[in-house]
Amino acid sequence: MYELLKAGGLIMIPILLCSVVALAIIIERFWTLRPQKVAPRSIVNDLMARLKKKELNGKTLKDLQQSTPLGRVLAAGLINAKHGREIMKESIEEEASHVVHELERFLTALGSVAAITPLLGLLGTVIGMIDVFAEIQIAGTGNTQALAGGISKALITTAVGLTIAIPALVCHRYFQRRVDELVVEMEQQALKLVEVVHGDRDVDMSGVKSK
Repeated sequence: MYELLKAGGLIMIPILLCSVVALAIIIERFWTLRPQKVAPRSIVNDLMARLKKKELNGKTLKDLQQSTPLGRVLAAGLINAKHGREIMKESIEEEASHVVHELERFLTALGSVAAITPLLGLLGTVIGMIDVFAEIQIAGTGNTQALAGGISKALITTAVGLTIAIPALVCHRYFQRRVDELVVEMEQQALKLVEVVHGDRDVDMSGVKSK
């Protein structure tokens, strides 16, 4: 493995750094973007039960705010519920924009890694091919084995770059999709809360609409 990396030249250093960054982001996002961590249904059910029993107070809202991203969004709405439906919705939307920004953290960097590493690999290959043609000018084309070896070494960086870029791109698309799904779920739960608080929906233990 070391010989393979050594054959790729100095351009392998930024490519390997990109691989470390991509791996770290992928692991962190897999852990952070779990549905049960971002928008657990249990929070909504518990909140609806407390609304039914009129047990909401400052401590409950503070605990809700500190629990999960969905909890932050719902707490922002409840804190401003007394100012009317529109203010409550605006508070939810404002807090949700901050939450979405946090959910998308590092995804731009992961997308950049997916875009940059193939270019770095291509750059390494171009540099390697320049060295091969420089060798041809000096020694001619008589030693075909040496030329083939030089060309294969030149292609190493492209192969490594693509090997890193493809999983990074797949994970980037996957995480973007996961964020979109979580945002939709939070929007639905927040809308349900607004309807319950302002009397457009009855409260039950499951938060299901009942008329």
